[in-house]
Amino acid sequence: MRAPRTTLRRGLAAAAALPLLAVAATACGYGSEAKDDDAKSNVSAGGKKLSADTVKIGYFPNLTHATALVGIQEGLIAKELGGTTVKPSTFNAGPSEIEALNAGSIDIGFIGPSPSINGYAKSKGQSLRIIGGSASGGVKLVVDPEKIKTLDDLKGKKIATPQLGNTQDVAFLNWISEKGWKVDAQSGKGDVSVVRSDNKVTPDAFKSGSLDGAWVPEPTASKLVAEGGKVLLDESTLWPDDKFVITNIIVSQKFLSEHPDVVDAVLRGTVNTNKWINANPDEAKASANSALEKLSGKALPADVLDPAWKSIRITDDPLAATLQAQADHAVKAGLLEKPDLKGIYDLKPLNKILEAEGQPAVADAGLGAE
Repeated sequence: MRAPRTTLRRGLAAAAALPLLAVAATACGYGSEAKDDDAKSNVSAGGKKLSADTVKIGYFPNLTHATALVGIQEGLIAKELGGTTVKPSTFNAGPSEIEALNAGSIDIGFIGPSPSINGYAKSKGQSLRIIGGSASGGVKLVVDPEKIKTLDDLKGKKIATPQLGNTQDVAFLNWISEKGWKVDAQSGKGDVSVVRSDNKVTPDAFKSGSLDGAWVPEPTASKLVAEGGKVLLDESTLWPDDKFVITNIIVSQKFLSEHPDVVDAVLRGTVNTNKWINANPDEAKASANSALEKLSGKALPADVLDPAWKSIRITDDPLAATLQAQADHAVKAGLLEKPDLKGIYDLKPLNKILEAEGQPAVADAGLGAE
């Protein structure tokens, strides 16, 4: 799986087809509702307001969004914003977060590659920019070890992905193609039965035996392992240097243009958060789980939290080359017409911050804004 205006191909049935990735794409989707959340410290005491009174930040209640979970929980983002208030909102699917960004309900968001690609392409490059990275990895193929012992055993089996056309669905379809097997991307029928199953219900379906395995993000993968599943493949092993984008940071182009000082402050907060997470992994893991408990009402048990956390890499690098590759895989699968992603990145603010921190610059893979 080496080296990503979007229109879904629906074959002969296409008639003003809806963009698939706008409907179903999310790196770790759990539905489509959003809610506002109370942060531990939404504003830095005594700080001076920047050019905006408030910055509205969207993210998912998921470990792959640890930068947002921890940065907001610990007040590390608010600290950089002075008197400008952080207003956080959580989302359960990429499309609803993109809609919120387009509507001005949020200004900055943590989101997966597929909805980022689609949001940019659908708006003809006018809606958003990717301004930083957040997480890499955290996606696994987990199977019933009684039914599947080797990768070749997947042929003829029922394997779940979260949604038609989402990041994991595209990755699995690409892996199947590279095996030389055939699957109809729309129906999921073929040499492997690709079953689109919401991450909330996949563990129960796996436990009941109606699924033989799943290609899913954390913590769903570790939940399946807790139900007796076995990790047969970690997707990171398919990528150069074992790295691929699972979560990046986007901003409304309007907000970026009108409030660059606020964007800079948020990015300083995310860089500091990522540094703290990587320097204090156990404390950060506990903080992220505490945030999840507040958002969902239930903390992850240790047998799920520990392996899930271990498989996710927190990074400032958006891993731009892998975003392009993921778009290419969607095109190859027949789910996407080739998008023009030139200009999707603006990494200049992030690179200034990294330079000031004595860290190397990150690359935009030739997809940067002029």
